[in-house]
Amino acid sequence: MQSMDANLLLALDALLREGSVLGAARRMNLSPPAMSRTLSRLREATGDALFVRAGHKMVPTPRAIALRERVRATAEEVRSILQPDEPLDLTKLDRTFTIRANDYFAVAIGHAFDTIARDEAPNVRIAVIPEGPGAEDDEPLRAGELDLDVGVQSGFGPEMRIQALYRDHVVAIVRADHRLARKRLTPERFATAAGHVAVSRRGKATGRIDAKLAELGLQRRVDRVLPTYIGAAWEVANSDRIGVVPQRVAQRVAPVFGLRILSIPLEIEPIHLAQSWHPRFDGDPAHTWLRHTVRRAFDTHALR
Repeated sequence: MQSMDANLLLALDALLREGSVLGAARRMNLSPPAMSRTLSRLREATGDALFVRAGHKMVPTPRAIALRERVRATAEEVRSILQPDEPLDLTKLDRTFTIRANDYFAVAIGHAFDTIARDEAPNVRIAVIPEGPGAEDDEPLRAGELDLDVGVQSGFGPEMRIQALYRDHVVAIVRADHRLARKRLTPERFATAAGHVAVSRRGKATGRIDAKLAELGLQRRVDRVLPTYIGAAWEVANSDRIGVVPQRVAQRVAPVFGLRILSIPLEIEPIHLAQSWHPRFDGDPAHTWLRHTVRRAFDTHALR
């Protein structure tokens, strides 16, 4: 049996719908002789006559009748696959997007993102999964398990798309009536006047701040390491400890937890946030909307 291409399948559907070579030719925009040649190819491919003469008409064989519904359904699927996508109607978009991010996403831009999505695509669902020890692993993006990775990007393969989103600075947070909030914060007071709360998904107690303090001959005492900024804010609000979080997070949580925001008296490099995705989604209108919405949410009341 010769292989059957999509055009043969569509031609067979046209013949079964029209019941004549002439009608099928009109449906397929072919000449009658060309449709007759196509019918010959179909007969050779299927090993069945498919249509036989009965007086002045062509009637389907039992095999053709048995194939009718399957051919029609398959032909519709082929046409659906091959025809251009219809313009995206966001109001009817029913889809779940999976984003890998830490709680910066929810705290800093969650409300802005939800406001845009609620107005434009009310049936869209967002599943935010936490960063783990393999946060630099791009295999979930490559495998289609993730739609986006939002955060500090590093270690991804060269084929990944990466779009810069935001540059944030770290600040200190303390309880509103904390003694550190009473006068100017110096490097020494910052390092030694209170225990510190660090945020790390890997449980790391030291980082860039400690390197900067070491240059000044200072060392802080980190006695709490928590995986989330919200957890750090709660700990700071209920203790004498000092925490270090991104400025945008601090501005969101300070009113909720009754915190004071203090500038860190050190030259700390800003945090560069970006979103990454696999190029398979470049032409997906729904995914394009998702990326643009994340970008717009970051731009809302930006603190650049």
